[in-house]
Amino acid sequence: MSDFLKDRTSQIVTLENNAPDIACEKKSLAGSVSQRACVFCGSRVVLYPIADALHLIHGPIGCAAYTWDIRGALSSGPQLHRLSFSTDLREKDVVFGGEKKLYHSLIELIDTYQPKAAFVFATCIVGVIGDDVERICKKVSREKGIDVLSVMSEGFRGTKKDGYAAACGALSALIGTDDSYHAPKFSINILGDFNLAGELWILKDYYKRIGVNIITCLTGDGRVDEIRRAHKASLNVVQCSGSMMPLAREMKEKYGIPFKKVSYFGIEDMSDALYEVAGFFEDENMMDASRALVAGELNMLIPALVPFRKDLTGKKAAIYVGGAFKAISLVKALRLLGMETVVVGSQTGNSDDYRLLQKLCDPGTILVDDSNPNELSSFVKQKGADLFIGGVKERPIAHKLGLGFCDHNHERKEALAGYEGMLNFAREVHASVMSPVWKYVK
Repeated sequence: MSDFLKDRTSQIVTLENNAPDIACEKKSLAGSVSQRACVFCGSRVVLYPIADALHLIHGPIGCAAYTWDIRGALSSGPQLHRLSFSTDLREKDVVFGGEKKLYHSLIELIDTYQPKAAFVFATCIVGVIGDDVERICKKVSREKGIDVLSVMSEGFRGTKKDGYAAACGALSALIGTDDSYHAPKFSINILGDFNLAGELWILKDYYKRIGVNIITCLTGDGRVDEIRRAHKASLNVVQCSGSMMPLAREMKEKYGIPFKKVSYFGIEDMSDALYEVAGFFEDENMMDASRALVAGELNMLIPALVPFRKDLTGKKAAIYVGGAFKAISLVKALRLLGMETVVVGSQTGNSDDYRLLQKLCDPGTILVDDSNPNELSSFVKQKGADLFIGGVKERPIAHKLGLGFCDHNHERKEALAGYEGMLNFAREVHASVMSPVWKYVK
């Protein structure tokens, strides 16, 4: 083991009897080439799906390449979120400042597109040269009569997780600004679903069938006016706890709205998510409707999974994703397909997430926090994995090693939430693992 790996020993655990708790929520080791992303990445992941808002990146044009248009977040109406604008700061702006450029860019864009609100993302160079982004945003807000919100997301402020916090701060400034709305009796907000491949629409259908109204989703297929009245909900359902827990806690403290953590991936977690909401409202009709929905979906899904399970039983999978909540659901879903998880890790997991993973996974599984390409390649080869589940940065690792790959990040175009999402997942995993191409690669 290299000196570098020795420094990370506490963040790598092989599960066995009396295995120690994994260290997590630490800063990345200098020079580790961590798979984590920057603060700006975290903030725009959360905010970009708000479809009727203007999103302006204040920084060099390179940062604008990292936009939601290459992601899978869909809108049922406006498409403004797909147009990621940039102030395109250059050498002259770095010397003399970019505030005038930001001001004129905002004025022109607001006049042209008439957005419901605007978000301005400050990137690294802005923090270095000292532009007063907040002052410019307030000035434009007064002149144009819309909310112009600064998102201080300079990369050197931390990691992707710090970007989530910055995004939650911007959302908090909108929530509660419309007090005229009267919410129906059984109303919830979904926090941390980004409508990848239209997954939110699947979930809305489930909740509608059991009698639950969704005021807003933060932020998939999001609308500014819906976000303003989010404080009228009776319950917040938190799907992506890594990104949205700061906001859920703030809304509980500020508005008295309780929250429940759920996952919409896999049969077990999807069913529990419906039962959790019905149980919260203590409504027997809602609980009966939930049971009927689950029974009906499973009657169709379970037989459809049998052929996939037959081929996949005994195959091994490695998982490395952004939030550990995804990893937990993935382990359960792979087990349903007969597959064993041999490596599992995340970029932003916390102690509770990893303790649950330790209970779920089999002895010998490697558990890792904040890994890097060299480590992941080594672990996957060591454990003889047949499949790698990750995101855009893990895909090259899988392909170089000759492994099947399943995309579970924001880039994907396939809905994986809910019962039909589980069937899509089974099809994708089966096609990847059983492809005849691997016999030529290996």
